[in-house]
Amino acid sequence: MKTRFLIAALAFLAAAPALVTGVVAADGPPASGPAYQGPKVSSGPHPITLDVQAESTTREIVDDVKRVRNYADQPPLIPHAIRDYQIDLNINKCLTCHDRRNVEGSQAPMVSVTHFQDRDGQTLGTVSARRYFCTQCHVPQTDAKPIVGNSFRDFDAVLGATAGKEGGH
Repeated sequence: MKTRFLIAALAFLAAAPALVTGVVAADGPPASGPAYQGPKVSSGPHPITLDVQAESTTREIVDDVKRVRNYADQPPLIPHAIRDYQIDLNINKCLTCHDRRNVEGSQAPMVSVTHFQDRDGQTLGTVSARRYFCTQCHVPQTDAKPIVGNSFRDFDAVLGATAGKEGGH
């Protein structure tokens, strides 16, 4: 008795999607067998299968001009294109120019000495594993408008405003 009920329940569950969606048609072609050819799909490229590049909402700034930082301890922005740079466990394209051994020939700024320290503060001969993936902190410059306002003033601007007030008395 239990076996019959279980078989009936499984058969109903297997047929339920077809019954709900109305896929089963009494007069249509067979849903399986040698005469069944599958769903009709137009030949040629279909919009759902095309790989289309998304339109950029911002423009990268690649003029190699160093920008002022927006807040204290901000990692420097990347002033050049990095679209096809490989940065993975095997290769870090950034270090081709920015590693301490390569800066003389490339004229690129050297990676900060903090990048050569492990989490215990020990200085290493190469870039620390925790600082190896540059784009975790450093990002390319774009012409994107700020999402929120920013009233950051660098240290020199704050000192200049203070010095001006003191000099006026």
